[in-house]
Amino acid sequence: MTRKERYQQVINYFLENRSYAETELVYKNPYQLIVAVILSAQCTDKRVNMITPGFYKKFPDPSALASASQEAVFEVIKSCSYPNNKARNLIGMAKTLLEKFNGVLPSAIDELQMLPGVGRKTANVLAAVIYNKPVMAVDTHVFRVSARIGLTLNAKTPLQTEMQLMKYIPEHLVAKAHHWLILHGRYTCIARKPKCQECGLTGVCKYYKEHPLP
Repeated sequence: MTRKERYQQVINYFLENRSYAETELVYKNPYQLIVAVILSAQCTDKRVNMITPGFYKKFPDPSALASASQEAVFEVIKSCSYPNNKARNLIGMAKTLLEKFNGVLPSAIDELQMLPGVGRKTANVLAAVIYNKPVMAVDTHVFRVSARIGLTLNAKTPLQTEMQLMKYIPEHLVAKAHHWLILHGRYTCIARKPKCQECGLTGVCKYYKEHPLP
């Protein structure tokens, strides 16, 4: 099987079995999404979705967040991972959003990365989800699943994974493919012991070929 054929079969599988795929973070506008995405770093979406209703109520817009104290933000988000760093980044993000972008979340990747707490992965998530841009955000799930299936070869970094995926996935499917791979990694191709018995991709998966079920 050629690499191109593997990609096509994986894409066909997801189109047939998970045609609807989107972020599991709950949000109503770009401001709420960037808050949720910053909070989601090394934290589950489930936990973030427990925190954000109270956060959005207390800090409903960039202005309210920018004028908040780090201690006040910390109190609301302390049940997530790295709350001190995230509190500082959230306030900095809000201030930068107001000062440089008039409170409107930019769509360009380089401009998004000017916001505290926003690296390349987060910028790609925001650009894909809010502006439907053909960019691939590589988190731990995307990195792992892509390597296991054989979509990526010898990719040592998230950027290398991103470049390889972008080369083979059709542009109009890139944003959706990000969610396909995340959800597959979150619920089926899990880190410690993938649920190969529940997976419909075993016929094309390199990992399964090397580790077949007994």
